[in-house]
Amino acid sequence: MTEQPQEALNTRARAQGIQVALAVSLYGISFGALSVALGFSIGHTMVLSLLMFSGASQFAFIGIIGTGGVAAAGAAIASAGLLGIRNGLYALRMSPLVGPGFWKRALAGQLTVDESTAVAIAQPNEESARHGFWATAVALYLGWNLATLIGALAGDALGDVRTWGLDAVAAAAFLGLLWPRLASREPIAVAIAAAALTVVLIPVVPAGIPVLAAAAVGIVLAMYRHRVAPETPSGGEEKAA
Repeated sequence: MTEQPQEALNTRARAQGIQVALAVSLYGISFGALSVALGFSIGHTMVLSLLMFSGASQFAFIGIIGTGGVAAAGAAIASAGLLGIRNGLYALRMSPLVGPGFWKRALAGQLTVDESTAVAIAQPNEESARHGFWATAVALYLGWNLATLIGALAGDALGDVRTWGLDAVAAAAFLGLLWPRLASREPIAVAIAAAALTVVLIPVVPAGIPVLAAAAVGIVLAMYRHRVAPETPSGGEEKAA
């Protein structure tokens, strides 16, 4: 099979990133509407999206403050921070793609989220991964904040955004990125194990822990594959005849 030119791979990575960003940004409407409904001002709502820029952390923060008031601020900050830990782990993975430069790395740190990381690691090489990362990151930041503003301004006029299906777009986008990578028994087994662990933990541990535990499944397997049994073929690989 003839390899695709690098520019074609870069263009595809950027297009994929923008598509994911557009889909996920729609859910920002839900955040804006819910935040205002819980008593936050439009200004406070926008500050959360502009500075925190982590959907799960934002929803956790406004949910706890909205139900517990200012007295629950400590729990809200702790929960939002716990959910945001994974972004720090993503940043370690993305660091080689970003390269040197304080301001560039600082900007990348703010924009490193589930979506920008997922699009980057789905690419076939480092250059296209870099294009995918930045395209997703910038498009999602702009789209999420615009959607937040729309949701905050529209408020109750939108009703329950789940009736519009906006709560499902993020999961659908991630499934689209994940599916092509499930090409052998090993990644399928990891995905099933991580999903099962998440389902078991959700009812019994604080928000954020199930996500970190699921990520730990992949990390442990990766350490085993690369340090303990680097020569062991994955489930989908066959020995040459």
